[in-house]
Amino acid sequence: MTRVPGLLAPLLGLGLGLGLGLILSSLGAGAADCRSFGRAERLVFAPAARVRWLAPRDRPPGPLNPLYGTVRRFLSVVQFNPFPAELVKTLLNEPSSVKVDEVVRYEAGYVVCAVIAGLYLLLVPIAGLCFCCCRCRRRCGGRVKTEHKAMACERGTLMAFLLLTTLVLLIGVVCAFVTNQRMHEQMAPGVEAVPETLLSLRGLVSDVPQELQAVAQQFSLPQKRVLEELDGVGKSIGSTIYTQLKSTVYEVLTSVNSLGQALQLSMDHLQALNATLVELREGQRDLEPAVRERREHLLTLLQEPACRDCTEAQSRARALELGADFDQVSPVDDVLHRLKGVPEANFSSMVQEENSTFNALPLLAALQTANVVKELKKVIAQKPEGLRTLAEEFPGWEAASRWSQALEEVEQSSRPYLKEVQRYEKYRWILGCVLCSAVLLVVVCNLLGLNLGIWGLAAREDPGHSEAKGEAGARFLMMGVGFSFLLAAPLILLVFATFLVGGNVQTLVCRSWESRELYKFADTPGNLPPSMNLSQLLGLKKNISILLAYQQCKEGAALWSVLQLNDSYDLEKHLNISQYTTKLQQELQNLKIDMKNLDLLSPAAHRDLEALQSSGLENIHYSTFLDQIQKPVVNTNVEKLAQELEGLARTQGSSVLGQQLQEEAQGLKNLYQEKVLPQQSLVANLNLTVRALASSAPNLQTETSRVLDNVTYLKGQLPTWATSILRNESECFLTREMGYFSQYVAWVREEVTQHIATCQPLSRALDNGRVILCDMIADPWNAFWFCLAWCTFFLIPSIIFAVKTSKYFRPIWKRLSSTSSEETQLFRIPRVTSLKL
Repeated sequence: MTRVPGLLAPLLGLGLGLGLGLILSSLGAGAADCRSFGRAERLVFAPAARVRWLAPRDRPPGPLNPLYGTVRRFLSVVQFNPFPAELVKTLLNEPSSVKVDEVVRYEAGYVVCAVIAGLYLLLVPIAGLCFCCCRCRRRCGGRVKTEHKAMACERGTLMAFLLLTTLVLLIGVVCAFVTNQRMHEQMAPGVEAVPETLLSLRGLVSDVPQELQAVAQQFSLPQKRVLEELDGVGKSIGSTIYTQLKSTVYEVLTSVNSLGQALQLSMDHLQALNATLVELREGQRDLEPAVRERREHLLTLLQEPACRDCTEAQSRARALELGADFDQVSPVDDVLHRLKGVPEANFSSMVQEENSTFNALPLLAALQTANVVKELKKVIAQKPEGLRTLAEEFPGWEAASRWSQALEEVEQSSRPYLKEVQRYEKYRWILGCVLCSAVLLVVVCNLLGLNLGIWGLAAREDPGHSEAKGEAGARFLMMGVGFSFLLAAPLILLVFATFLVGGNVQTLVCRSWESRELYKFADTPGNLPPSMNLSQLLGLKKNISILLAYQQCKEGAALWSVLQLNDSYDLEKHLNISQYTTKLQQELQNLKIDMKNLDLLSPAAHRDLEALQSSGLENIHYSTFLDQIQKPVVNTNVEKLAQELEGLARTQGSSVLGQQLQEEAQGLKNLYQEKVLPQQSLVANLNLTVRALASSAPNLQTETSRVLDNVTYLKGQLPTWATSILRNESECFLTREMGYFSQYVAWVREEVTQHIATCQPLSRALDNGRVILCDMIADPWNAFWFCLAWCTFFLIPSIIFAVKTSKYFRPIWKRLSSTSSEETQLFRIPRVTSLKL
């Protein structure tokens, strides 16, 4: 307990210095620290755009893609001429003035194909008629005359070529079946996409104002979130100020409390010192005559001649006198006078009260900022002017009603045609299946003929076998030849018709569409007739071409940047909420927190510390006290002297002298108990008090000065620090709330430009139309006729190899030994082996 003040002062000074350093550093970095509020939470806005946008169509990769690529390359070879801009221009504007030679020149590749198809159509039926005539005379497809050495090689070669040709036909007919089915499956979605596309384009502009209104109404979402967070902003800011200042304030209050305890303890020691000193002086006045009287009596007895062995006792009796003289010690009355009434303040209660005041800072901040928060809510409750007019100022579009009406008419008029297209597509699919089945019948006849013929050849070496299998195989081959001649004409006609339509669609439309030459053609003035002015129909701006509009729409451009609107529409002007946020920032600057109620040190406590500081407690001559304290109360050990007198009394020859010495010994004991011992106890107490004050007084004065300076400095700086933290937290709060409004503005910008008022459906409709027409319909269509043409032209080698091969499956003439009819020899009479050459 006595050493606490001495150790307390340097520790308090160190702790307070560290606390001030920490608060200053935290304030220096406070502008970048927004952990109390954090970032704005993610807001979820409801989509305002109606579900009318077209999904992008694309043909997924598949096993038919190599076939489609082959057909396109073939068509590029057939039609190598570029897009005939002049020819199409003349055809659209003056159809009667179109020159046939120009058309033929452009369609030269198709003309060559037409010539080939015409030759095929002419020669194959003629060859078929000739074959029929020859067959009727039993000259074509007959038997081998004689068996020779090279017959097996010729027969094997012909069978191999026939099998290879049949496999090629089989592959072609399978591909034809697949492409026919694929086109049939993709035709229905393609047809159904037409009204869907027209409906999407109709709603492109008509629904924009309602959707913009829905977008503007969702401003209530960030408004509501900001209003909710405003309810706790005062308490939150107060908590932040409390958190950042509590370490410093608590350090100061702790040092004040400790100093108050040290002051109380020093006052107790000082008062005890004064009281003990007074008692010591009074006791010293009573002790001195008693000690002098005992010394004189003892010397009288010890100096008698009859006293034996009293010389040593005489020397000690002569030294029986007072040692410490406390009259020589300076009094402490002046210091006590200066500290009169100290401590006036209850430091412990004062510190608890200041702690309570500081702990109530969040609630105090909420109360002090209530009026400003109320004004902030009024500002937040208002909608920015630009958002209020977001939908109202959206400009009208002159071509909107005309375009919408035209699209509606096209949609209504297209439905019957689309139904007819689906119906005719069904007929086309059936016809395609029938033709593919017919070609497949030829393949089946060839395969059956080959199998039966090879079976018959394998059994020919048996003497007892019949030639029926070989003959049946030859007849199946001849059936395939007959079917081939019958299919040649309809196949070549269908192939050329589909080839002419699909090829021109691919080379004239799809190729130029994909290379964007169609857009350039439409952009060139005079190419389209006035009734087909697409720029006017679409309402494009005068300085924007169709190709540029398509490119901008594909990149997600807004309607007002592409279409010719009555007035310019500046979306950013409506999304500019800077005035709104400026008002909010101005109101936030009015936030103030008053910390005058936090005194840290009451006036009474301040007077106590000032009195302690000027009391001169450290100037007391503690060394004088210690000098006297170190001296004995009586120079001679009274107890020991009394014991020695008792021993002398027993050794004396005179009983009277012995009795007198015994009485003196008892008197010394009484003196020791009554006078000396209390005085020694007071000296011991004084020693503790003096040493405690001597060790604590210098540091206590220094600590008092330091605490007073720190309290004065902190009380002056607390409002500044609180204001700095308040400004930082206000900026953090403003940043957080602006985050909600920024999310809304970014969402509106994206929603309007990419979903509501975007012209992307225009480019999407064009891209989807190209995919449907070219990738999903034209490619399977062209692949179908390509496979049919493949099969059609491979029917010729199939006919040749089948006729040649069938001869080797029939019985050989020289292997017959009976004159019976050919039919009898083949089916009834066993074969007679002929001589081998």
